[in-house]
This record gives sequence, C-alpha cells and structure tokens, in this order.
Amino acid sequence: MSQRYTGGVLSATYNGLNYPVTTVEYLVVAGGGSGGTPIGGGGGAGGFLTATGYSITTGSSITITVGAGGAGTVGSAAQGNNGSSSIFGSIIATGGGGGGSYGDGTNNGLSGGSGSGGGTGNTTAGSGGTGISGQGNAGGSGSISPYVGGGGGGAGSVGLNGSGGAGVVSSISGSPKQYAGGGGGGMNTSVNVSNYLGGSFGAGNGSNAVLGLLATSAVANSGSGGGGGNNTAGYYGSGAGGSGIVIIRYPSYLLPAASTTGSPETYIAGQYRVYKFVASGTITF
Repeated sequence: MSQRYTGGVLSATYNGLNYPVTTVEYLVVAGGGSGGTPIGGGGGAGGFLTATGYSITTGSSITITVGAGGAGTVGSAAQGNNGSSSIFGSIIATGGGGGGSYGDGTNNGLSGGSGSGGGTGNTTAGSGGTGISGQGNAGGSGSISPYVGGGGGGAGSVGLNGSGGAGVVSSISGSPKQYAGGGGGGMNTSVNVSNYLGGSFGAGNGSNAVLGLLATSAVANSGSGGGGGNNTAGYYGSGAGGSGIVIIRYPSYLLPAASTTGSPETYIAGQYRVYKFVASGTITF
C-alpha cells in the first residue's frame, strides 16, 4: 500500500513511482554595471528576479545565460559600462547601468536593471539612471559642492549621493546570501568622507582620494555594481561590475535533471535539489 509523503528527503523513486519535475523555483541576477570616472557614479546592480512555480516541460532543454559585469573604465571622462543580461528560459534579468562620468553631457547615469549613479560636471551634476520596476531601483544623483558621484541603485533600494543602494538577501542556495547591491560613487572632498560605500556585501566601493582608497570592483556572481573613480592622479580607474548568477531549486524527492551543460554546482540543501550556474549552459529535466 502506498504511503503519503510528509516531508524530508526522499529518493526520486518512491514505492515504484517516478516523480518528474513540473515546476521550479529560480533566482536570476544579471551582471552589474561598472562605475564611471572621474568623480563618477557607482554602477547599478543587475536586475534581480526570483519566484516559484516556473513551469517545466519534460525533455525540453532550457537555455541559461549568466550575464557578465560591465568592464571598469579609466579616462578623463569615461562613462561606465552596462552589465549583461542573465536569462533562464523566458525569464530575463537586465544588466545594471554604467556610472556617469565628469563633464556635462556624459555625467548622467545609465539605465538598467538598476540604474547607475550620476557623475559630476562643470556646471551641473548628473542625475541617476532609472531602474526597471520589479528588477531594481534608480541610481543617486551626483553633486558639485561637494564633488561626489551618485551611488548606483540596488535591488533593495535606490542609490544615494555617494552610497550605493542596498541589495537583497536570498536563501535559495541553501544559505542566506546578498545579491545586487549598487556601487558607491567616487568622491573628492573631505565632507562626509564615508559616503563612498557600496550598498551591500559584494558591491564595489567608490574611489576616495581623501582616505587614499581606490575604487573596487564588485564580487563575481553577485550581480552588484562597481565603484566610481576619482579625478586625483592615481585614482582615476573605476571598478568593474560583478557577473550575474542563475540558481534553480525544487524538492529533492523529485527526479534530478536528465542533463546539464555549463558545469553547474549541484547539491542537496535541506529538502531541495539545487543547481547553481555561475557560467552559461543548459538544463534538461
């Protein structure tokens, strides 16, 4: 006589029956944007999408793309680069915006999953780029007095003048991790010298010549933005955005995937079977 499943880890074969996967939970985070330079805005976080109940068709291959982070910049007026989109089947998270630079006309932040921070300028400060509703938030504006680049927007909150927007914590991998924080803006002022930080663990910090700090890049597979550069000799460079990530999970008593490409990390965490893609590939159930 068959028994009723009441929780816990079971084999995919239970009382002679196979349990196929019909829906999965996913996290899709795009690549973050890089910061701009000099006195540039922080890069915007990559778009952040997560949900349960994504329908699966048995035997069909699902394409997975893990977006790259935007490359860091060096120059007298270089806007940051947008990150690339991450994709899981029909789910598309848009790359984060690249930070604004110094100079009227290039100082506005670029839009993306989350928008980047605006840079500074000769006569006007740059505005932050816009984010996509449901994926991220807008970047902060730069300022002229004092000279501070805007922080990139994060998945959790908007960027501020200097500081990046907060990321979002997800436990889909089996432990809580923070993703998609905005990069900090570059600054050249002794006022509020702490306002250069990225919005979460993994996000890049802006260059701070007063404290002797270079801009930093975001952590790989965090989807966070890179920090903005400065206009002081030796501090020009901006930080690169972090690459994205795609994570899929479903109850561990269901059948494992029939095949994968891209070498995802595969493991059991609690009651879930997890597939973590840090590079592009495919999965077939």
